[in-house]
Amino acid sequence: MDGTVDSAVPPARVAAAAPGELAVRPGEDPWTPQEVDEARSGLLSEAGRLRAEIVASEDAIAGLMRDSGDGAGDDEADTGSKNITREHEMALASNAREMLQQTERALGRLDAGTYGLCENCGNPIGKARMQAFPRATLCVECKQRQERRV
Repeated sequence: MDGTVDSAVPPARVAAAAPGELAVRPGEDPWTPQEVDEARSGLLSEAGRLRAEIVASEDAIAGLMRDSGDGAGDDEADTGSKNITREHEMALASNAREMLQQTERALGRLDAGTYGLCENCGNPIGKARMQAFPRATLCVECKQRQERRV
């Protein structure tokens, strides 16, 4: 073994569910094929939207960078405004890239059969939570612990 760890497969996954079944919490109905398809199509749609948002932000940044070179007649307020706009676009692009990475990771977990398992404790996250927040990687308990530490 080369020592690398597949982050899409938490350690507790080994025998959590039969092949093709996604984990659910006790008392929850199992995922239906239609619900899995809805989750997948929602994630794919979100990934497409984020890619388009990244392209638009990068185009805007490129335009702002081009315009910043010809600011010979700009006063300090104009220069400051352009800088703020450029930084705002850069922050939007960075956020969209991070969300895209999370979305692609969720798709990978869906393909691996580990979608809905907490990456920290390996327990089921909960079907309702996954449907409300499809990129979730932690169960409510682990997420609360994480937020208390921050």
